[in-house]
Amino acid sequence: MDKITLQRIEKLHPAVREEVKQIVKECDEALTGRAKIRITQGLRSFEEQEKLYAIGRITSGKKVTNAKAGQSIHNYGFAVDICLMIDGKTASWDTAKDWDNDKVADWYECVKIFAKHGWDWGGTWKTFKDLPHFEKKDIHTKKGLVKTTWRTLIKMNRDKNGYVIL
Repeated sequence: MDKITLQRIEKLHPAVREEVKQIVKECDEALTGRAKIRITQGLRSFEEQEKLYAIGRITSGKKVTNAKAGQSIHNYGFAVDICLMIDGKTASWDTAKDWDNDKVADWYECVKIFAKHGWDWGGTWKTFKDLPHFEKKDIHTKKGLVKTTWRTLIKMNRDKNGYVIL
């Protein structure tokens, strides 16, 4: 796991940090060729979210999100975006390439691993496909199951570090 990925994981909600480390480890072990996973985005502030939402609406460019501030699971630290780092230096979002020649696209090897851990993939969304995006939908807590939808999370109390209290 590279340093950048580790730094981004350490900013995720504490409830998913170890799980994401495990997912990255499993992805890296599955990808036996030139590709390794990198987290390109994890926790995102409401301000960062508003700037992304403005692209294609207020500022020039193609729309990159339909989520306003508070409406992205990134805003709560329960989502990550990934790329594949090829030979440790080139970022790739190629979902078809099989860098390790095992007859399965490396991207889909990672999709399967995230799914095994209960993460939803933005590539399965109907209206706005987001191929680099994965989000944790359910968190098991001492109090029971918490659905991590933005409508639920936005109403929750936060700790001194700004993370929702589960």
